[in-house]
Amino acid sequence: MLVLLPPSEGKAPAESGSPVELGALSLPGLGGARAAVLDELVGLCSGDVGKAAEVLGLSEGLRGEVAKNAALREAGTRPAGEIYTGVLYDALGLASLPAAAWRRAERSLLVFSGLWGAARIDDRIPSYRCSMGVKLPGLGALGAFWRAPMGEVMPEVAGDGLVLDLRSAAYAAAWKPKGEVAERTATVRVLQSKIVDGVEKRSVVSHFNKATKGRLVRDLLVAGAEPSGPEELVEALRGLGYTVEAAAPGKPGRGWGVDVVVTEV
Repeated sequence: MLVLLPPSEGKAPAESGSPVELGALSLPGLGGARAAVLDELVGLCSGDVGKAAEVLGLSEGLRGEVAKNAALREAGTRPAGEIYTGVLYDALGLASLPAAAWRRAERSLLVFSGLWGAARIDDRIPSYRCSMGVKLPGLGALGAFWRAPMGEVMPEVAGDGLVLDLRSAAYAAAWKPKGEVAERTATVRVLQSKIVDGVEKRSVVSHFNKATKGRLVRDLLVAGAEPSGPEELVEALRGLGYTVEAAAPGKPGRGWGVDVVVTEV
């Protein structure tokens, strides 16, 4: 099972530890693209702060992130699983996973990133600010930039088992499973169900979405579930107490849609 996660906007600081070594990161086939984005980002943030903040979509209160990006080559690092924070990662609770579940997390979790393309949770990276929606002056929109290098490495990374896609739309733009890989990919959507005037209403709500996805991954890891495809995933989630509705693809080369329905977080 390969689980595709979005990163978090906010990130924990990495105040100690040696600087990032691009050659030591997983998915070495992304090394050249990572170096190009890192060079561009550091160069941008080493110049005009106002321009860099505008490109990165930073508010006035977040302009300190520009200086942090400018120092990325010298900054300390931590495992990516400690860098990423926020609702999804709080619910996932990597630090409190039992040992066996942690080993499964190391093997199966892959966090997509505007800067790194994708990273394993044990990859040592610095804290940074660069979403997949950013359009860098020299490289263009990062979602489009990453498609070619990700398309080269991801089919092998996906292996021959389930691909559980929990990414947001911006990060899904960097790699879209195709062909046989797509057929064993399940894209999860979390829907909140409410009864309004006696009628059920369903909607996508950000907090429910992120928290449920984090809890869902944790439950699968702790249970030792290893679904080989979307149908087995649905069975595993139902066995864990989730309300799940699945839509099989109507055509070859398409993925599954899996809705997880919740009433409270």
